[in-house]
Amino acid sequence: MSEWYLFSDLSRPESERAGSPVVRVMDPEEADLFFVPFFSSLSLIVNPVRPPGSGPVSEKPVYSDEENQEALVEWLEKQEYWQRSKGRDHVIVASDPNAMYRVIDRVKSCVLLVSDFGRLRPDQGSLVKDVVVPYSHRIRTYAGDVGVDKRNTLLFFMGNRYRKEGGKIRDLLFQILEKEEDVIIKHGAQSRESRRAASQGMHTSKFCLHPAGDTPSACRLFDAIVSLCIPVIVSDSIELPFEDTIDYRRIAVFVETASAIKPGYLVSILRAMTPDRILEYQKELKEVKRYFEYEEPDGTVNEIWRQVSKKLPLIKLMINREQRLLFGKEPDCSCICTNQTAIRTL
Repeated sequence: MSEWYLFSDLSRPESERAGSPVVRVMDPEEADLFFVPFFSSLSLIVNPVRPPGSGPVSEKPVYSDEENQEALVEWLEKQEYWQRSKGRDHVIVASDPNAMYRVIDRVKSCVLLVSDFGRLRPDQGSLVKDVVVPYSHRIRTYAGDVGVDKRNTLLFFMGNRYRKEGGKIRDLLFQILEKEEDVIIKHGAQSRESRRAASQGMHTSKFCLHPAGDTPSACRLFDAIVSLCIPVIVSDSIELPFEDTIDYRRIAVFVETASAIKPGYLVSILRAMTPDRILEYQKELKEVKRYFEYEEPDGTVNEIWRQVSKKLPLIKLMINREQRLLFGKEPDCSCICTNQTAIRTL
């Protein structure tokens, strides 16, 4: 989970953090940004926890994610440095799509580290003020080199067939693809055995399907990248990490949803891909996969900090702007935060 890796990184001695884009300081007056070490995804996952035989469901759970969220924000709102900026210079990890849902409107001015914006309104999250971070991959990294000889499956997918919202496309893709002889597409839930099967499947396939789920993104995309399995992305609203650094057109195939559900369309464009073109994709994947390895010395963690540090000029602009506005008027910055207006340059 990204919050653990980021917290762990900041907890290390500075002598072990050589090359990091950020430096931890102990004096808040010296700080440009404030990292809030709340494990929002973990808090969500363990909620509620009830010991075996603890009695009727109506009893109050021993742990409440909602109460923890509210306690966190109540504490933050009392802090001098939160009040000074209304939280704009605070960084909160909310990488699970449902993380911080109870208090999201009270922390929306912060820099949010999110996996996508699928469950956020435009006034709660945007590419301008927030950072899209990758899920930590669930399967082992492919240790071999590029090549097609050992990748006999054209297209691989293993995951939940039935999803809500944009993920309804999955069932349609199952119906279209499950009879293709060089395609493996099967339903699978999270388990140790499923991860082993997914590792084997991704490591022996040329392409890995990434359809939308309940939200536009999922860890499966990053599993594919570290497997050197070319992602085939069928998710029209997806936002991707580090796009100022990575050109995803060089490492993935993007297919519009309306085209992907035409029988024969998807497999036809993949089968038309030459071995040399597949090798080009794999070489690019190998070049960038460190950006999706949280444990790499100059991998995901450092890139997240780079992205966060790039938000600093806008943060300072918004803090100064708000402090000079009269009558406590809530600033209308829709053109900055939600891209509701724009200027096109020629």
